[in-house]
Amino acid sequence: MKIVLTGGGTGGHFYPIIAVGRALKKEAEAENIARLEIFFVSDDPMDLDLLFRENIKFIKIPAGKMRRYFSLRYFGDTIKTIIGLISALWRLYLLIPDVIFGKGGYASFPALFVARILRIPVIIHDSDAVPGLVNQWAGKWADRIAVSFPESARYFTGKNVAVTGNPIRSQIVGGNLEEAIEYFKLEENLPTILILGGSQGSERINETALAILEEAVKKYQIIHQTGKNHFADVSGRARVLLEKSESKNRYHPCGFLDEGELRNASRAASIVVARASSGLFEIAAWGLPAILIPLPTAAQNHQRENAYTYARFGACEVIEETNLTPHILLAEIDKILENPERVKKMKFAAAGFARLDAADKIAKEIIKLGVHE
Repeated sequence: MKIVLTGGGTGGHFYPIIAVGRALKKEAEAENIARLEIFFVSDDPMDLDLLFRENIKFIKIPAGKMRRYFSLRYFGDTIKTIIGLISALWRLYLLIPDVIFGKGGYASFPALFVARILRIPVIIHDSDAVPGLVNQWAGKWADRIAVSFPESARYFTGKNVAVTGNPIRSQIVGGNLEEAIEYFKLEENLPTILILGGSQGSERINETALAILEEAVKKYQIIHQTGKNHFADVSGRARVLLEKSESKNRYHPCGFLDEGELRNASRAASIVVARASSGLFEIAAWGLPAILIPLPTAAQNHQRENAYTYARFGACEVIEETNLTPHILLAEIDKILENPERVKKMKFAAAGFARLDAADKIAKEIIKLGVHE
């Protein structure tokens, strides 16, 4: 059986695709499928080494960003998309996959468009409360539709939509507190703030974290994923800021947290500060209180919708980026962590929101669709 997974090259699409790929292998084994080949089609592999370790073959197909506003880049993106459509038609015609799983994003458009031409069965999944343009289009004809939020179903009227939650990697859940303390050199019984700016990091979150650093380390310790490209700058400035602080060893910057590091960091964390991408499903799986800062430039304003949908469950507080100041962020952290009853309620709400079996459910449906077709 040949299965194509396609989606944007950002972590919000890529890591759920990895989770589905892993679940597909388990499901194929359970269904006694002798040969399973998995391909990832995108304009950017995100992490080519991880794809290699997972035995997922990468097929590079150019794709241009879809914009709802005028930009000089529109012309270049149009050319990229045309090249991508021709390339996808040729590659998929030779491959003839049994099923295509689309995670959304402009990078999935060429493969999904060609799938419709070649009548290849398609299942799509959307991580956000407001589905992206490509998934809204593909949802009109896709064989199966899965969504993370119940609110998303209204965008696919007349379709049989399954609310699965967002696929997460089981390898980031669990962790060992003793290992975390040793690895990150943490102090025992001191609250830990885990700051995540997404797979690429967030310059605005980094700047705000640096601004609260001197005050925050007096009573908290911080694990901060800065993004690889920001690490040298952030860690260097932090050293200067904390040079005279007796608590300077309580700040632990990392360019990027791999699965094992993320698992243990979450185990040690008392609260998470993060964007409101599909990564909030990972935060929910950890059962942690959160402060979410939606990216205001996200397509269809989906991060804002994600954040407030999650907040209605009682699992997080939302700070709009326009309101994000060092004082407000630190005050919100204090307000949550100094109220044990509130922490307990937020943890309970997060656990109730999490859907740890999303990848398995989607994998079962992909295999079923491929076998029956």
